[in-house]
Amino acid sequence: MQWTREQLRQRADYTHKFNIKTGRHGWLRLTPAYSVKVVEDIVERYGPSLSILDPFCGTGTTALSAVNHGHNAATTDINPFLIWLANAKTAHYSTVVIAQTEKAGKTALDLAKREAVQPVVEPPIHKIERWWTERERRFLCHLKAAIGEVAGQSSPLTDLLNVAFCRTLIKLSSAAFNHQSMSFKGNAQCAFDLNPEAGAVFLDDLAFVLDGAQQNPPGDASVILGDARDLPACLDARFDVVVTSPPYANRMSYIRELRPYMYWLGFLVNSRDAAELDWLAIGGTWGVATSRLAEWSPSGKQWLPDDLPPVLASIASDDNANGALLSNYVAKYCEDMSAHFAGLPRVLNPGARVHYIVGNSTFYGVLVSTEQAYAAMFREYGFADVEVLPIRKRNSKKELIEFDVSATWPGV
Repeated sequence: MQWTREQLRQRADYTHKFNIKTGRHGWLRLTPAYSVKVVEDIVERYGPSLSILDPFCGTGTTALSAVNHGHNAATTDINPFLIWLANAKTAHYSTVVIAQTEKAGKTALDLAKREAVQPVVEPPIHKIERWWTERERRFLCHLKAAIGEVAGQSSPLTDLLNVAFCRTLIKLSSAAFNHQSMSFKGNAQCAFDLNPEAGAVFLDDLAFVLDGAQQNPPGDASVILGDARDLPACLDARFDVVVTSPPYANRMSYIRELRPYMYWLGFLVNSRDAAELDWLAIGGTWGVATSRLAEWSPSGKQWLPDDLPPVLASIASDDNANGALLSNYVAKYCEDMSAHFAGLPRVLNPGARVHYIVGNSTFYGVLVSTEQAYAAMFREYGFADVEVLPIRKRNSKKELIEFDVSATWPGV
């Protein structure tokens, strides 16, 4: 189906002009501003005191939006770092904790600048010298150790200081995240060299984080480590609304983008761990995940749309160099999402409304209409009132669009 320009403009002109300058949405800038606005717009449609679920937690955008509007929320993810971050974003912080964190942060910075603490060992990030100069790494190693010294390994203070630390380590890095293929600037242009007073960077980040921490949301959130392919195994409640943006079928490795945070905070200890986690995630394809895809074959246990096999065959054409691999990737993605949708009704209340924000994809010019696959799966698993609404164009390719795929669980 081709959407007219007017339809796209009316339904989905969520531009990058939307910008949250304060609050917890911006603590770690991992979620584009337009995505925040999409979630906000959906959550605001519903009355107060509902139970809202996001089975693909990401950086906690939906959970945070829900509790900010007075709802109770639950969110799940298979990545322990994202669970930590969402917990930190949705927690309630007293004025005492905020004051203690500000004092602890200044103390930690003083220890780091004087190198009056035994530094942590540099994380084993591949070619770490591309990320930070030796001087930057020395400062970060001392600062990370100092945070542990003054706040301990697990406390609200530690969480807030580590969020600020994560912001600082990215500001001081030479990595560029403004496109899907991450790149690196020359070290001579990195933020640390432009502003030798790295302590000022950390203090600014800490002030930003504490300003958001003062804005305690009226609702409560549960953040749960679990696999979206088996929600009943990790959730013991039922929900009125689902708002989520699952991984897209576009071979973008979310683990790859999160590596600097996860290594510095100890959620990863080697590259093998990163690759294993990416393989476990839906849509993951990096490192060992790529080689395993070549050997993967459909289980036959999950329902798949009837129009999927021709799409897979076109992708797997002998004319496409990695066609067989990418065909497997799309097939596995659809099988994983089918498993997710099959279990979803068991955690929903009758009449629950669900919203899935997802984009379509192309492989070798073959369009993968993910939104239509979602709609077909909803119908297969008993959902009603299925709608597919365009949100926005994803980039200059006119066929790439993001959609809100919504449906109602009738409770049968």
